[in-house]
Amino acid sequence: MRLVAPQPSARSLRILAVLPLLVLVAGVTPSPALSPGCPDRCVCDDQLVVQCAGQHLTAFPADLPLATRQLILSNNRIAELPPLQLNYLSDLVYLDCSNNSLTEVSESTFGNLRKLAYLDLSFNTLARVEDRTFGPLSGLVMLRMTDNPALSHVHPDAFSECAALQVLDVSRNNLTALNVSSLVGLPSLRSVGLSGNPWSCECDNEDLCLWVHVEGFKFQDEGQTVCGTPADMQGRRLGEVGLPLRTRCHQTLGSWDYLFFIAIGFVIFAAGTVSAWVMGVVMVLYERYIKKKDEQVDPEDGEEMGGTTAGARGSHGNGNLKLTHSV
Repeated sequence: MRLVAPQPSARSLRILAVLPLLVLVAGVTPSPALSPGCPDRCVCDDQLVVQCAGQHLTAFPADLPLATRQLILSNNRIAELPPLQLNYLSDLVYLDCSNNSLTEVSESTFGNLRKLAYLDLSFNTLARVEDRTFGPLSGLVMLRMTDNPALSHVHPDAFSECAALQVLDVSRNNLTALNVSSLVGLPSLRSVGLSGNPWSCECDNEDLCLWVHVEGFKFQDEGQTVCGTPADMQGRRLGEVGLPLRTRCHQTLGSWDYLFFIAIGFVIFAAGTVSAWVMGVVMVLYERYIKKKDEQVDPEDGEEMGGTTAGARGSHGNGNLKLTHSV
């Protein structure tokens, strides 16, 4: 006897049809990881690209597909990148935030974006870049941070651990100095853009000028990377003033150098005085010890010499007696 599976009734089909509505009424929304939806005013395609450019957005778009690999937010008015929402996009490879109103980014902003290779923060209102801001981006290859008129400070360790970074562009900002210690240690760095900044060609920025001189092939628009101050170097290329600046900065001694030499001289004088006093004390003690030892040895030597003299006299006397008797 064959068993026949029961066919669903019309009532069962109606229940299945209204089940999603019941879920929504109950206040339970589908998991965003499973949701194929796309944020309002954005376009999503099958290649996991989310295009939100030029949509007059004032806030970071919500309900982004978690599998997003490219996110384009350019030409909006977004003022903040919320770390909690952004770091859910762990597969993100390409992020374009250019031409927005961003004022701040930090280490927490990109804390979970290990796969991010391209980041564009150009044409924003960034003022500072703090310690390890881009440190979590171990896969970052290209970073564009141009045209931020208020950007005047970049922390020396802002790019620490960005071992894959090949292209860095900080052109047309308000930078006057840049500590190159962390950049020198980036093994993959191939191209750097520094043009359009009012660079200081003073002694405190000597390392940057020398770096541009030595690694000139790495710099985009090297001819436009010029000094802003002082007046006598204004308009000169950083690569040209590297060696002259080194000569100028190390030609004369400053007040701190003289103070250092005075302090060293005082230390040497004090050390010499103390050493001489210690040596004098040791010599006096040693001389007294030798003298005391000699005084202890002299009486014993006298007794031995006295016994020897008496014996000698006795021998001479006996010899005389023997001679007389023979005669």
